Amino acid sequence: MEKIEHKIIPVNGLNMHVAELGEGPLVLFLHGFPELWYSWRHQILYLAAQGYRAVAPDLRGYGDTTGAPVEDPSKFTTLHIAGDLIALLDAIAPDADKVFVVGHDWGAFMAWHLCLYRPDKVKALVNLSVAFIPRSPEMNPVDKFRSLYGDDHYICRFQEPGDIEAEFAQIGTKEVLKNFLAYRTPGPFYFPKGKGFGSSADKPNWLSEDDLDYYAKKFEQTGFSGGVNYYRAFGRSWELNAPWTGAQVKVPAKFIVGEFDLTYHIQGTKEFIHKGGFQKYVPLLQEVVVIEGAAHFINQERPDEISQHIYEFLKQF
Repeated sequence: MEKIEHKIIPVNGLNMHVAELGEGPLVLFLHGFPELWYSWRHQILYLAAQGYRAVAPDLRGYGDTTGAPVEDPSKFTTLHIAGDLIALLDAIAPDADKVFVVGHDWGAFMAWHLCLYRPDKVKALVNLSVAFIPRSPEMNPVDKFRSLYGDDHYICRFQEPGDIEAEFAQIGTKEVLKNFLAYRTPGPFYFPKGKGFGSSADKPNWLSEDDLDYYAKKFEQTGFSGGVNYYRAFGRSWELNAPWTGAQVKVPAKFIVGEFDLTYHIQGTKEFIHKGGFQKYVPLLQEVVVIEGAAHFINQERPDEISQHIYEFLKQF
């Protein structure tokens, strides 16, 4: 880990923190919630050892990246994040024609949209946990989750600015992170008001105490608003993405999901992934991998397996 270099790069009005290692074709790693560049620590080391330049930023609102207007959730849409990423690539790889992209959770969601907006920038894509979600013109996705699962569903609970932050403050940063990272239930995640997680989870065996302390230290510094704003901008992104209704992601892609990942068990998702819908919207989708016995934070739970899957796909290009 000491080999990894850390830089602050001015991009799109932010001072973006980037972790980087290796030389060769650039692989851009995009983390999810509640995570950081650190979520890719295993893959950075592995890909760098295979001859790639592994780059993992703290995304807008996270970690050591500063300057994001966290009081304004409307500044966390897919277009804002894609803008950050294009500016980052222009800064760190101005001569690169195309780069590889690897995303997880919200990072995967943003990676799909980066490929929608700027396929000219992406050589190939590996996404984890969150499949491409075609835009439905009928209903805002937050309203869709509310109709499926009710007001206690975590995406609905995250909408009110300050509300969930106050609950997290009562629970404690380290406890909040531990409970999220340990979540393995293959079904909807509910967060009833005032009831927290219901019980305290055991620290997952793939996460060391030092790892948990690193996450906790960074989120204690920043709070959770930056990360939660991605959920709050979900509906705004849906509005702004109206021109891309029906559009395809035309980048070579591989998708990996854990058998027990809550996102894999959202109503209709398995059918979409395995019965032709996914392939229709991502016509260059080459492979779908379901990792048996794994849950949501798959790049950390199964680091060696995921690193090898990423490498085996990227080395074709």
